[in-house]
Amino acid sequence: MSERGYQRDFASSHAAMYDETGRERKANTMVAVLRDALGVSLRHARCLNIGCSTGIIDQFLAPFVGSMTGLDIDEAAIAYANERHATGNLSFRVGDAMAIDAADESIDVVICSQVYEHVPDPERMMGEIHRVLAPGGVCYFAATNRLCIVEQHYFLPFLSMLPTALADRYLQLTGKGMHYYERHRTCWGLKRLVSAFNVSDYTQKLIGDSDRFHTRYMTGTGIKLIVLKVWVRFAYWSFPGYIWLLRKS
Repeated sequence: MSERGYQRDFASSHAAMYDETGRERKANTMVAVLRDALGVSLRHARCLNIGCSTGIIDQFLAPFVGSMTGLDIDEAAIAYANERHATGNLSFRVGDAMAIDAADESIDVVICSQVYEHVPDPERMMGEIHRVLAPGGVCYFAATNRLCIVEQHYFLPFLSMLPTALADRYLQLTGKGMHYYERHRTCWGLKRLVSAFNVSDYTQKLIGDSDRFHTRYMTGTGIKLIVLKVWVRFAYWSFPGYIWLLRKS
């Protein structure tokens, strides 16, 4: 395991984890992608959301799958999720993404959205995802590019590109925090991270058909949409983030 410790109590310092509108938008896109990939079989899928935080996304996904489990190391967030959202086929538990408490090949769908940069050892986490997925199972993998100009947690330009010591100092000087925990990877680094899976790239599809995949809130219209379509096609390596469907063969 990496020398980095665990990033605990994330939700307490990131209000976005409690933003129902923003979280439900993400969930809409997840459902659209999974429906496109799995069709009617999604209705019976055993689904696990790694890094579920406050459970808002899970609450939205639950009606579309057979069973839904949210997993997170953030105890306060899981307590909130259990109090507000646990019901029927939806449950939450405190757990480690690098040591998932699930049997081999027991999960049909794993959600791993914007999580890899938060865990001490992303390779170990991806190994666990591969282990628990049933043959033919899929992982919805959303990841931010290290080369994203504006970092998505603290909204500071170039933060994720800096060496650790400089990133820490940058946070301190801007009054945003004392330590920059996240470790982002480039497009090439992310491809190496998921190399055990067959990858279906949905990034361009989400830009090209924003109505179908409910991404209009991200893509906008007019000039912005045109720029994004050109960018993702001709400079994919520098695009801010990616959505890939990882399939266990």
